[in-house]
Amino acid sequence: MSKRAFTAEYKYKVIKACEDGKWTLTEISKKYQVNISTINEWKYKFDKYGTEGLKESSSWKRYSKELKLAAVRDYHSGEYSLREIVRKYNISDNSVLREWINKYNSHRELKDTSKGRTISMTKGRKTTWDERIQIVLDFLGNGKDYQKTAEKFEVSYQQVYQWVKKYEDGGDEALKDKRGRKKEEAELTPEEKIKLQMKKLERENERLRAENLFLKKLEEIERRRK
Repeated sequence: MSKRAFTAEYKYKVIKACEDGKWTLTEISKKYQVNISTINEWKYKFDKYGTEGLKESSSWKRYSKELKLAAVRDYHSGEYSLREIVRKYNISDNSVLREWINKYNSHRELKDTSKGRTISMTKGRKTTWDERIQIVLDFLGNGKDYQKTAEKFEVSYQQVYQWVKKYEDGGDEALKDKRGRKKEEAELTPEEKIKLQMKKLERENERLRAENLFLKKLEEIERRRK
């Protein structure tokens, strides 16, 4: 199928056809002359942004130089597919990311997008351990949106991403600032060890509550659509 421009209204029509359940995805693909992968991307954007996500990127999104470089570096790391990077950084389309990669590979400078809806990249700042835990839990419980979390807590997108990855790999202990010598667990008194274990249990319960809250929100959205 040849690539052509689609209006937001047309995309919405295709998505509604999927939700109606009268045809298979393959049948819808043939009927509307759209690749299945493209339909899936439209559905993902609609679920995340609503009808606004179906508009052309030039009319509603702006990207900073920092975000573009982070996305391109993730691609060159070989750890992520184009689609994973697009979703991770809320990029409007695979073609947008490909353009950044081509520019980067041609040794051309990646610059802030000058037009469209502003998606600012807040500068990083110093944070406490408790703040980092709070930020990660808020991220998990409110749609897993790196950009919104960064703006809400006035930290950088990259900080949020790194903290989330550390938390997923090692829990709240992984969010501690490793600079300077910390008291090792083996050196703690029995009372301090009990307090530490209680703290870990509290953090784990907070994480579970945050993720359960997010899942309930998703279930409620799905019920409203039926």
